[in-house]
Formats: sequence, structure tokens, C-alpha cells
Amino acid sequence: MSEENKQWSISDIEAIYQQPFNDLLYQAHTIHRTYHDPNSLQFATLLSIKTGACPEDCGYCSQSGHYKTHVEKEKLMSVEEVLQCAKEAKEGGAKRFCMGAAWRCPPDKAIPQLKEMIEGVKSLGLETCMTLGMLTKEQASHLKEAGLDYYNHNIDTSPSYYDKVVTTRKFSDRLDTLNNVRSAGINVCCGGILGLGETREDRIEFLLTLANMETPPESVPINRLIPVEGTPLAQAERVEGIELVRTIATARILMPKSAIRLTAGRTEMSDELQALCYFAGANSVFIGDKLLTEDNPQRFKDKTLFNKLGLTEMA
Repeated sequence: MSEENKQWSISDIEAIYQQPFNDLLYQAHTIHRTYHDPNSLQFATLLSIKTGACPEDCGYCSQSGHYKTHVEKEKLMSVEEVLQCAKEAKEGGAKRFCMGAAWRCPPDKAIPQLKEMIEGVKSLGLETCMTLGMLTKEQASHLKEAGLDYYNHNIDTSPSYYDKVVTTRKFSDRLDTLNNVRSAGINVCCGGILGLGETREDRIEFLLTLANMETPPESVPINRLIPVEGTPLAQAERVEGIELVRTIATARILMPKSAIRLTAGRTEMSDELQALCYFAGANSVFIGDKLLTEDNPQRFKDKTLFNKLGLTEMA
């Protein structure tokens, strides 16, 4: 089942997710080849433009002001600093430049500066993405005016499990922002994190929520939790690799046109596990040594692996 615009049921997705592993991979890879070049990856870079002291209490996050972690508070970067980082990202092979700020929602006074960042990054020939927390309709419209290509706002996990991870906002708040972004004409980047203590049933419900959006996200990041000392989930049990691959493969089947991004957690993955993820349908990664505040595979390691697999940069 790979019908576009299909409204999926839990039982539909359970049947896909829980089928024999080889059958799941065959189905996912066949769909992947139908819609995408299986030997190319999109390279993006993620920069924290305002770090730490976030008022939200996400149980996984190093930047929450509720927890004592290794992250130090840093003010919003200048436009010049951001553009210098964007130039370096482009030189390193990135095609998309993502900018993240640790806010519940961006202050209106910061919008002009954010618009300058978007315009400056686009002038370098890079696609732009931002993740700034919740957005009003007006804020989304301003970012669209500046030319923002993508807005990232993850739902993190299933609606049923969400309040076990975050208590300072509701799941519906996430959906409201996603609707505001979509209404403004900005492409949606929305995914989640595996390893928050959720069950397989939660992962299936998480995928159901994404796939049944009126328009599924153009980009779907799948993160494997990086446990951060000082956060409530510092000792969370890691999701096993096969479960990660099952999630990616199912996402590919449900959302055939979307980019599936293998994001946080790659530093802890073997070459073989990453290869399975790409075979299952992941076709986008973050390159560079940092993902906001956490480590990412060093460029030379990525280059070595991609050469082994015959994977090239997406045109």
C-alpha cells in the first residue's frame, strides 16, 4: 500500500511495520526507487543561532532551562555570524542551511533579524530552514515573505505519549504551528525522536499522525535519542537498530514523496546500521561536526562511508 493521499488506519500501519523484516525492506526500497534516486543523499547543515535557556521542559533536551546540562546560554547570533557559518556550510557541501533557536516562540522583535538571515542565506544559493518554536500566523507570513523554504517543528512522538515527554505545551500546540506554517506556504519539516521511552505502538501512532496530515511533511527527520546528562531521559533505554530501520522503512512506504532524514544519533550507529537505514528509504542527512549542541559524525567519516556505499550528493 503506497497510495498517495490515503487515510491510513492503525491496523494498516501495524501490518506494514510488523511484517517480516525482509518483506518490509523490499517494499520500502521498491517505493524508494520509484520516487527517488536510491544512490543520492541530500546534505544539510544545522546551526544553533540562539542556544539554551528554553522555557520548555522537553525531557530529552539539553537546551531546556529546567535542567542543568553542559549547555551554556548564548544570545541570538548576529546576521554576519550566521552568514559566515552558512558560507562554510556551503563550502562543506551543504545544499540546505537550517537555523535553530531555543525559544518557546520567537519574540516579535527578533523577526526582522531572522528575515535578514533568511535573505542572506538564500543569496548564497542555499535552501533555508528554521526551527524557532511555535509560530503565529503573522510570524509565519513574515518568514515566508523573506523566502523561507522549510520550517521544522517536530511532533516528537505519538499524541498518546506526548505529555510523558513535555508538560509545558500540548500536542495540539504543535499541530497549530504546523497549520500556520502550511497556510503561509512554507514547506513543512516534521518528524520525531525514537528512544523517549515510547512503545512500538507509540511509534506506529506517531507515523500515523504524520502520514494522515492533509499534506504529509515534505521532510521527515527521524532522530535516535542522544541521552543528555542532566535531563530526565539521560538514562533512557536506546531503541535497537532494527526498530529504527523498521520505522524509517514504514515512513518511506507511508510518505513516498517525502525526504526521510536520518538525523541525531548517527555518531553511535555502525556503518552497517546506517547502510540499512539508507536502503530502507532515508535519503537526507545533516553534515558537519555539530547538531545544535550535540556531536555529529565528522565529515571525513561521512565521506568514507558514503564512498563505500556509492552514495553521492543529491543534485
